[in-house]
Amino acid sequence: MIELSVLDLVPVREGGTVAEALTETAKLAQCAEAAGYKRFWVAEHHAMDGVAGGATSVVLAHVGKATARIRIGAGGIMLPNHNPFVIAEQFGTLDALFPGRIDLGLGRAPGADMRIAQALRRDLARVSDMFPQDVVELRALLTGEPELPIRATPGLGAQVQMWMLGSSLFGAQLAAALGLPYAFASHFAPDLLDSALEVYRRQFRPSAALANPHVMVAANVLCADSDAEAALLLTSMDQSFVALRSGNPGRLKPPAPGYRDTLPPAALAMLEHMRSVSAVGSPATVAASLGRIVERTRADEIIVSGATFDPAARRRSLELTIKALQ
Repeated sequence: MIELSVLDLVPVREGGTVAEALTETAKLAQCAEAAGYKRFWVAEHHAMDGVAGGATSVVLAHVGKATARIRIGAGGIMLPNHNPFVIAEQFGTLDALFPGRIDLGLGRAPGADMRIAQALRRDLARVSDMFPQDVVELRALLTGEPELPIRATPGLGAQVQMWMLGSSLFGAQLAAALGLPYAFASHFAPDLLDSALEVYRRQFRPSAALANPHVMVAANVLCADSDAEAALLLTSMDQSFVALRSGNPGRLKPPAPGYRDTLPPAALAMLEHMRSVSAVGSPATVAASLGRIVERTRADEIIVSGATFDPAARRRSLELTIKALQ
């Protein structure tokens, strides 16, 4: 069976609170660990009322305390928002707290608009151009190779597994050049999935950390007892994505029967395209859909993304998904 992992955005429900969202994320991680998932990742987003994972390293400490074995990590840290030294200290601290369990996925997209860049005191145009250099510096701060004039404590010597994230050929090329495992964000940006994986595998150069290419593919996965139930649960995510693309993001809404029938053709087409790498339905439907994704991509791992208004439905989705593949 292909290895499965979980991506969580720490969703805040309409009528709910950030504290509740953080509690539910810890419960979801516990569920993933008990079910046999390999990793539990949290993504960095800022100034979004419906997403509570902005302080990613703090959230990971919360998740790590609630679990015992599952790998935990950032999927990812948007490095242009930070300096490498601080990230080395943060993830070195996490490794000291939860040794052998920490992943650090790195992305180039800022995950924010210019207002957030100003709040973070970052010149995103300049630091985005420095992204490859910053990745190399961060790796050196953790591994000591090459030796730098300053040491990160904690950080130096931490057994953090670094990943490159991406949705374009840039990330694929950088991951290949540095010999890093590569995770593709096909759960929301599927266009370049096939070409990026081809470039990554063809250009891959072995490193001290990784001898052969290693690919993780992100997919929207929502499993329920029936196709109809899963489709209804999915409307919460659909509403969130349409609101985001319309410039009016908000908190996760309850399921809305017939929601897609209310959308204009352009919005529906956008939604269907964005969800093209998905597995939604009964256990049999989800198993078949994931099988097609694996056959298409030859992925080494699948990381499942998604959200439900009722957190218990997401936990059940994780349980049903892994059982369906077993």
